[in-house]
Amino acid sequence: MIADSNVVDRSVADAWRIEPLLDIVRAPTPRTRGGVLPPSLARRYGPRLTIGLRSDRPTIVANFVTTLDGVVAFDTMGRSGGREVSGGFTPDRFLMGLLRATADAVLVGAGTVRSGARHIWTPGHVHRPSTAAFETWRDRLGLTAPQPTTVMVTASGRIDPEHPALHQPDVPVLIVTSSAGAAHLGRSALPPNVKVEAVTGSGEPIDAHALRSTLAEQGFDLVVCEGGPTLFAGLIGAHLVDELFLTIAPQIAGRTAGVPRLALVEGLAYEIGAAPWAALGAVRRSGNHLFLRYGLTEQARNNGERA
Repeated sequence: MIADSNVVDRSVADAWRIEPLLDIVRAPTPRTRGGVLPPSLARRYGPRLTIGLRSDRPTIVANFVTTLDGVVAFDTMGRSGGREVSGGFTPDRFLMGLLRATADAVLVGAGTVRSGARHIWTPGHVHRPSTAAFETWRDRLGLTAPQPTTVMVTASGRIDPEHPALHQPDVPVLIVTSSAGAAHLGRSALPPNVKVEAVTGSGEPIDAHALRSTLAEQGFDLVVCEGGPTLFAGLIGAHLVDELFLTIAPQIAGRTAGVPRLALVEGLAYEIGAAPWAALGAVRRSGNHLFLRYGLTEQARNNGERA
């Protein structure tokens, strides 16, 4: 069983880092986001973080934490999420913040919003000691927005209008929904930093390609998807995820017919021979947690299958 996160933090004090074990050099892309990290971030992660950018659509990078047996949440009702899976492990939260700080937008589904009832999808919210360094990093990257836009995806529009993530004046929020969801949200007094965009008809699920077009229309070059597993499945099925940052937490959750629990991908199942492969890009560790990075582009999938 994972120790209480506060005990873990006290035992390592401020000396932890995410140790590089393997970095595989890939062919460079014409456009990239990243470079040399500020010293306080480099001390945690290593000297550089670079993510290739696409020219035809926004690059979508997913970030998840799972147990050893692939569980991403201990229930299916939106009451638990990544914190319970990771044990609140500080290096995992730091990496989450670093990826958010690198991105134009953080993409989350309605279930993730409900499970994070007090969460704010900003870099500093998940690792407050690095708040100033995250701001320096965004400035170095030339990102003019002080915070990434929070993009919430909900067909029904059932987002708590009092959720604190909607009420941060310096954090733009885009809610992507259906026409019925937009009507539902229109009955609430949402703050001026929140924009609602209907991309499907009444009651229809949000199509991944319509979501991609909406992200492109906003001018986003790099989007970090933090789930949930149904949203991730839709993006995977539409071949819209370019990289996966996957933290493996050293615990086993298990599942039964009565306690199904959510896995990394929900609502999508490939036939044998059709399942996409991924190409390993990096391996890091901190304590007993592993930090994996995979490429999921067509070329990366082919490389993964041949490896």
